[in-house]
Amino acid sequence: MKFHVNRDVFSEAVSFVVKLLPQRNPQPILAGVLIEAGEQGLTLAAFDYEASARTTIEATVDEPGTILVHGRLLSDIASRLPNAPIQIAVDDDGGILLTCGSARFTLASMPVQEYPAIPEVSGESGLVPADEFATAIAQVAFAASRDDVTPVLTGVQLEVTGTRLSLVATDRYRVALREIPWDGGATASDEPTSALVPARTLQEVGKTFAHGGDISIAFSGSGDREIIAFSSGNKTVTSLLIKGNFPPVRRLFPAQTEHHSVVNTAELQEAVRRVALVLDRSAPLRFTFGPDGVSMDASGTEQARATESVDATLVGDEVTLGLNPQYLLESLGAVRSEFTRITFTSSDNANKLSPVLVTPQTSVDKGGEGSFKYLLQPNLLLR
Repeated sequence: MKFHVNRDVFSEAVSFVVKLLPQRNPQPILAGVLIEAGEQGLTLAAFDYEASARTTIEATVDEPGTILVHGRLLSDIASRLPNAPIQIAVDDDGGILLTCGSARFTLASMPVQEYPAIPEVSGESGLVPADEFATAIAQVAFAASRDDVTPVLTGVQLEVTGTRLSLVATDRYRVALREIPWDGGATASDEPTSALVPARTLQEVGKTFAHGGDISIAFSGSGDREIIAFSSGNKTVTSLLIKGNFPPVRRLFPAQTEHHSVVNTAELQEAVRRVALVLDRSAPLRFTFGPDGVSMDASGTEQARATESVDATLVGDEVTLGLNPQYLLESLGAVRSEFTRITFTSSDNANKLSPVLVTPQTSVDKGGEGSFKYLLQPNLLLR
């Protein structure tokens, strides 16, 4: 095997395929990157039984063949090579020789025959705008749980219904939902389709494909090997779906309520960041939404206290409640609008605090599009 390839193109391709691999893999063989040189150029792939990444790039192939080499080491080397074409060849002893300008590396090859087959996807697919999909992931994925004790909550639920794709995530304390257009093409079905995708994998997909045109999303497999594939340009990422029933959190969103406050997003963010400095990590921040604005009051364990107020409009009665400041800040960052509406919902259970609904607002008087919603459960205030 022997080929020549552009340094920048090769480095970007290797970096892409190793991003989804875990830092420490219990099976050393899965730390490898599979490189196939043939008539179509160079195909690089990585797979750890849960997620895979594959890309094809142009290269001058002198001798076709397949090699398997340690991925992160190759990525580190490729990113630091001099500005010159790369040549990779296999020597008589099976070692991998990498030459770039005056730099020369000899790398150990890994057994190709022991590497698992990269998943192929041939199921139903649709298209979504890359920029909107990346934005939607950023607005939702942070609300997924990081606790592996409940795997279904570590994922983002993708649901296709007609011409809309919705993304939903929850960690029991909050729910984030965003909808974007879905183009199912001529084979579009009216039957709803859902897939529970690991949040970490989906976040990498958003970062990788953010600046493309459209992303093709395909559902495939059955039983314990259901997978989803994301493709754009010359890149494809697949992910094994999380098994289990995602909680029916959509029903938690209120149909309509007029009891709300509208506040400048940036002003509230800055005030919350300042006041929360005196709080313990898990302590709630006291908010009072009144006719003159919203005031914040924080008392810390080091005999420190902070208060601040920002302008806001209120429709309805004054409200005092406790909110997790970090959870609120994450929602304000996801709103992506100049103003934010905080709606106070009602509950049939008098002994349970009602969640607040956070949505975009284009101005003080005008609501934003209803494609993003964030529901946050208040904390019990002890004083």
